[in-house]
Amino acid sequence: MIEGILETALYADDLDAAEAFYSGVLGLEKVLRTGNRHVFFRCGPGILLIFNPAETVKPPSADALPVPPHGATGPGHACFRMNGETIDRMAEKLNKADITIESDFRWPNGARSIYFRDPAGNSLECAEPKLWNLD
Repeated sequence: MIEGILETALYADDLDAAEAFYSGVLGLEKVLRTGNRHVFFRCGPGILLIFNPAETVKPPSADALPVPPHGATGPGHACFRMNGETIDRMAEKLNKADITIESDFRWPNGARSIYFRDPAGNSLECAEPKLWNLD
Protein backbone atom coordinates (compact mmCIF):
# COMPACT_ATOMS: atom_id res chain seq x y z
CA MET A 1 0.00 0.00 0.00
CA ILE A 2 1.27 3.49 -0.85
CA GLU A 3 2.01 5.45 2.34
CA GLY A 4 2.50 8.88 0.79
CA ILE A 5 4.81 10.85 -1.48
CA LEU A 6 8.48 10.51 -0.60
CA GLU A 7 9.83 12.95 -3.14
CA THR A 8 8.59 15.47 -5.68
CA ALA A 9 10.60 16.60 -8.71
CA LEU A 10 10.68 19.91 -10.52
CA TYR A 11 12.98 20.92 -13.35
CA ALA A 12 15.15 24.02 -13.74
CA ASP A 13 17.84 24.90 -16.27
CA ASP A 14 19.66 27.20 -13.82
CA LEU A 15 20.47 25.23 -10.67
CA ASP A 16 22.30 28.16 -9.08
CA ALA A 17 19.14 30.30 -9.28
CA ALA A 18 17.05 27.36 -8.06
CA GLU A 19 19.37 26.74 -5.12
CA ALA A 20 19.35 30.41 -4.12
CA PHE A 21 15.54 30.53 -4.34
CA TYR A 22 14.67 27.31 -2.52
CA SER A 23 17.28 27.69 0.22
CA GLY A 24 17.46 31.49 0.46
CA VAL A 25 13.89 32.64 -0.17
CA LEU A 26 11.88 29.59 0.89
CA GLY A 27 14.29 28.51 3.62
CA LEU A 28 14.52 24.83 2.68
CA GLU A 29 17.54 22.86 3.88
CA LYS A 30 19.78 21.69 1.03
CA VAL A 31 20.48 17.96 1.30
CA LEU A 32 22.66 17.38 -1.76
CA ARG A 33 23.91 19.04 -4.91
CA THR A 34 25.62 17.19 -7.70
CA GLY A 35 27.24 19.61 -10.14
CA ASN A 36 24.84 20.93 -12.74
CA ARG A 37 22.61 17.81 -12.62
CA HIS A 38 20.50 18.25 -9.50
CA VAL A 39 19.99 19.88 -6.12
CA PHE A 40 17.81 18.29 -3.43
CA PHE A 41 16.09 19.91 -0.43
CA ARG A 42 14.43 18.61 2.74
CA CYS A 43 10.76 19.54 2.68
CA GLY A 44 8.93 18.42 5.82
CA PRO A 45 9.02 14.61 5.90
CA GLY A 46 9.87 14.43 2.17
CA ILE A 47 12.44 15.62 -0.33
CA LEU A 48 12.07 18.19 -3.11
CA LEU A 49 14.23 17.27 -6.11
CA ILE A 50 15.26 19.98 -8.57
CA PHE A 51 16.75 18.48 -11.73
CA ASN A 52 18.40 20.11 -14.71
CA PRO A 53 16.37 18.54 -17.56
CA ALA A 54 19.31 18.71 -20.00
CA GLU A 55 21.29 16.45 -17.67
CA THR A 56 18.66 13.96 -16.49
CA VAL A 57 17.70 12.88 -20.00
CA LYS A 58 21.20 11.45 -20.43
CA PRO A 59 21.58 7.72 -19.72
CA PRO A 60 23.58 6.93 -16.57
CA SER A 61 27.27 6.14 -16.96
CA ALA A 62 28.42 2.57 -16.30
CA ASP A 63 29.69 3.48 -12.82
CA ALA A 64 26.56 5.46 -11.79
CA LEU A 65 23.42 4.31 -10.04
CA PRO A 66 21.00 2.73 -12.55
CA VAL A 67 18.42 5.53 -12.46
CA PRO A 68 16.65 5.66 -15.84
CA PRO A 69 16.77 8.89 -17.82
CA HIS A 70 13.84 11.21 -17.11
CA GLY A 71 12.78 14.80 -17.43
CA ALA A 72 10.08 17.25 -18.26
CA THR A 73 9.76 20.44 -20.23
CA GLY A 74 7.69 23.44 -19.32
CA PRO A 75 6.63 24.60 -15.88
CA GLY A 76 5.66 22.05 -13.25
CA HIS A 77 3.71 22.42 -10.03
CA ALA A 78 4.31 21.63 -6.37
CA CYS A 79 2.23 22.53 -3.34
CA PHE A 80 3.76 23.07 0.09
CA ARG A 81 1.65 22.12 3.11
CA MET A 82 1.39 24.80 5.80
CA ASN A 83 -1.07 26.34 8.24
CA GLY A 84 -2.66 29.76 7.78
CA GLU A 85 -0.21 31.64 10.00
CA THR A 86 2.73 30.14 8.14
CA ILE A 87 1.14 31.11 4.82
CA ASP A 88 0.97 34.70 6.13
CA ARG A 89 4.67 34.60 7.01
CA MET A 90 5.54 33.06 3.63
CA ALA A 91 3.56 35.78 1.81
CA GLU A 92 5.51 38.44 3.73
CA LYS A 93 8.79 36.71 2.87
CA LEU A 94 7.86 36.51 -0.82
CA ASN A 95 6.83 40.18 -0.90
CA LYS A 96 10.14 41.23 0.70
CA ALA A 97 11.99 39.21 -1.96
CA ASP A 98 9.93 40.88 -4.73
CA ILE A 99 8.34 37.56 -5.70
CA THR A 100 4.89 38.14 -7.18
CA ILE A 101 2.03 36.28 -5.54
CA GLU A 102 -0.17 35.41 -8.53
CA SER A 103 -3.16 34.34 -6.49
CA ASP A 104 -4.21 34.37 -2.83
CA PHE A 105 -7.66 32.92 -2.20
CA ARG A 106 -9.85 30.54 -0.23
CA TRP A 107 -11.19 27.38 -1.79
CA PRO A 108 -14.92 26.54 -1.41
CA ASN A 109 -14.09 24.44 1.67
CA GLY A 110 -12.34 27.43 3.32
CA ALA A 111 -8.72 26.31 2.75
CA ARG A 112 -6.32 29.09 1.74
CA SER A 113 -3.79 28.88 -1.09
CA ILE A 114 -1.19 31.26 -2.43
CA TYR A 115 0.49 30.75 -5.81
CA PHE A 116 3.85 32.09 -7.02
CA ARG A 117 6.68 31.03 -9.34
CA ASP A 118 10.27 29.93 -8.89
CA PRO A 119 13.04 31.33 -11.15
CA ALA A 120 12.45 28.48 -13.67
CA GLY A 121 8.74 29.36 -13.98
CA ASN A 122 7.44 26.40 -11.96
CA SER A 123 4.08 27.13 -10.30
CA LEU A 124 4.39 26.83 -6.53
CA GLU A 125 1.55 26.79 -4.06
CA CYS A 126 1.36 27.02 -0.29
CA ALA A 127 -1.92 25.60 1.00
CA GLU A 128 -3.63 24.53 4.19
CA PRO A 129 -4.01 20.73 4.50
CA LYS A 130 -7.78 21.05 4.79
CA LEU A 131 -7.72 21.74 1.03
CA TRP A 132 -7.72 17.93 0.73
CA ASN A 133 -9.56 17.29 4.01
CA LEU A 134 -6.27 16.41 5.73
CA ASP A 135 -5.73 17.24 9.41
